[in-house]
Amino acid sequence: MSPEQIKSNQKIELLVSELAIILIQQNSVLLTAESCSGGWLSKYCTDMPGSSAWFEGGVVSYSDTLKHTILKVPVNTLETKGAVSEATAEAMALGACRLTRGAKNRFGISITGIAGPGGGSKDKPVGTVCFAWVRRGDDDTPQVLKSETRFFVGDRNDIRMQSVQHALNKMVKILRSDE
Repeated sequence: MSPEQIKSNQKIELLVSELAIILIQQNSVLLTAESCSGGWLSKYCTDMPGSSAWFEGGVVSYSDTLKHTILKVPVNTLETKGAVSEATAEAMALGACRLTRGAKNRFGISITGIAGPGGGSKDKPVGTVCFAWVRRGDDDTPQVLKSETRFFVGDRNDIRMQSVQHALNKMVKILRSDE
């Protein structure tokens, strides 16, 4: 592992610790829906001992079929906007939050993009990653807190690591500001 990758790893671990503290304080849980990150977000969350107190689980939905059948991303969204779009990211995160019920607030994070080395296009080059952060409260009402598209550089692992770090960093900021 390069010194830069070690530094990124440490930043991610700190973000997970901070996120855990906030979620526990708020009596909330996190769910993830991942595509291009291949489960790395869930991996970092479950690396932390005691994560079952605040992490419900995640879905790695690499194919459009799983995005639709498990996370309930509308076929029309996948066909018109594509798997790499903010609309798909929003539907993925909401779908993950629908997979569990309970009195706790459920927060969802989704990551979908093109990690490379191939698969990019002029409109969506390698490094294009779409995110969504959502909330489903005890009344089960879904709310998209934020969605956005970012462009990362580097190899496949660099893009995945930057995606996880960005997703966690933004979730911490959202929870800290009570958006």
